[in-house]
Amino acid sequence: MATTITSECINCGACEPECPNTAIYAGGVPWELNGTPGAAIAQDIYYIVPSKCTECVGFHDHEACAAVCPVDCCIPDPANLETEGVLLQRARELHPETTFPDDAPSRFRKEGGAAGG
Repeated sequence: MATTITSECINCGACEPECPNTAIYAGGVPWELNGTPGAAIAQDIYYIVPSKCTECVGFHDHEACAAVCPVDCCIPDPANLETEGVLLQRARELHPETTFPDDAPSRFRKEGGAAGG
């Protein structure tokens, strides 16, 4: 599942530079993927583009945005449930210059993490 930012966001911006996929944007700012623009998903708060979010699979054993959020509003999005395998494949597609092994860092591998696949 992609991570989402809830309406409790205080617009501090701490999350944006932490994202290894540049999936986080300020409210009202259009997003971009491979040169193709997309309309802002939220107008008043930071938001995460689901098609660019890997929940930091491949990079960290935690979601970096959630780790720095002072109000804990970066949460797994129940509307975008995805497996570790799907997220790892997305990381490979977003970063073709990087090799991600099948056992790349993932929150799914942490004790108590969700089952991957």
